[in-house]
Amino acid sequence: MTRYDRGLMWFRRDLRVQDNAALHHALKHCRQVWCVFVFDTEILDPLPRADRRVEFIHASVLELDAGLRALGARHGRERTGLIVRHAAAREDIPRLARQLHVQAVFTNHDDEPAALARDAQVLGALAHAGVMLHSHKDHVIFERREVLTQAGQPFGVFTPYKNAWLRKIEPFFLKAYPVDKYAPALAPLPDAMDGPLPRLSDLDFETTNLSKLPMPTGASGAQTLVADFMDRIERYDTARDFPAVKGPSYLSVHLRFGTVSVRQLASLAWQMHLQGMKGASTWLSELIWRDFYHQVLANFPHVVGNAFRPEYDKVRFEHGKHAQTLFAAWCEGRTGYPLVDAAMAQINQTGYMHNRLRMVVASFLVKDLGIDWRWGERYFAEKLIDFDLAANNGGWQWAASTGCDAQPWFRIFNPVTQSEKFDPQGKFIRRYLPQLAGLSDAAIHAPWKAPELELVAADVRLGQTYPNPIVDHAIARERTLERYAVVKR
Repeated sequence: MTRYDRGLMWFRRDLRVQDNAALHHALKHCRQVWCVFVFDTEILDPLPRADRRVEFIHASVLELDAGLRALGARHGRERTGLIVRHAAAREDIPRLARQLHVQAVFTNHDDEPAALARDAQVLGALAHAGVMLHSHKDHVIFERREVLTQAGQPFGVFTPYKNAWLRKIEPFFLKAYPVDKYAPALAPLPDAMDGPLPRLSDLDFETTNLSKLPMPTGASGAQTLVADFMDRIERYDTARDFPAVKGPSYLSVHLRFGTVSVRQLASLAWQMHLQGMKGASTWLSELIWRDFYHQVLANFPHVVGNAFRPEYDKVRFEHGKHAQTLFAAWCEGRTGYPLVDAAMAQINQTGYMHNRLRMVVASFLVKDLGIDWRWGERYFAEKLIDFDLAANNGGWQWAASTGCDAQPWFRIFNPVTQSEKFDPQGKFIRRYLPQLAGLSDAAIHAPWKAPELELVAADVRLGQTYPNPIVDHAIARERTLERYAVVKR
């Protein structure tokens, strides 16, 4: 790569100092480097004013600024913090590049369609000004067309992709990018750009309940969760399915915003996998699923808004006022199926939902209520703090049987048996539906089947304190089989 006098590092979904590919290359190949993060108005303006994701990003940006200042100070460089802007990034990055007279801008890949369109505009504007744009892989281990079938095509089925991924992996791909050794290239901020960072209110956003949730922010928060998970990873393969148990890593939001390096996590998982640790092998498989969905998005962009398998676009879902009523009941946790309603209460109250429950509620929306999977995908996109287009789309298409390597269309989760199997004592249900807390472990999964005396004793009045089921699962199942038969034909 060419050696430059001045460069600009553009942070996006990689909010950390250590093991950052683009930051490493910027510092290595430039004599002076400034760093910038843009609160992109084109992304933020459509969002609700109280959004946990924006608050998480804001807190992580503050820590990133402190991290850059500390990194510079360790190498005798002062005022090496972060330039923070609130503007349309596609216009502001070229503008800032001109103001700083840089010869190159460095950033990390983002393969979401809107991001690719933005980056194409930035590339054109920078090229017009004679400035290079260098983009690097940082968000996944293998991306785009790095793992292909023997015929040279991208994979559409997970298991052969996973096998090819495991054949390809070696320590080189998991090695951290050194940043500290090149830190002397950090440039002091211009006086006009060295003011206090904007507050959340300056961005026209409100605080949420994020600080009250067990969801630590920034790179330091990520490392806290990594250390905690390493003490539990041996049990991950079994514990991960039970929402009342502390089973997951809870690192999904940190992977989403790059406050942790995927190379660090995959390296830990791979090393323990090679030692035969079953929990680590299962976790590594989840990280590979993440790579898989990102390469699906990159190679099959039609999945945004359409079924991966076009024949499934022929399926006709419910529509009109009745569909809207059913959807509202699902969103608000008023379906009458306790595990579904508790899961929806979790996402609405915390911005997080346990992975097993994501499958259960998605299956219920599509195959019990007959609602288009895209409605649920959009709702998750608004509510989930760890929302990632590739994973969210992949998960919804898996549940709806429209995606690559999806569950068969005739496989339909029973929300009661899922509840009995994965929340057998009703601990999760009681946490989010306290109005059902007085029911026995046997009755809490399907209150409408409970004896009247037990309902009275538990002060549960069906249709008043808790709704009756809005659909009969057995009848809904038959309707779904009929609905999907168009694919079979």
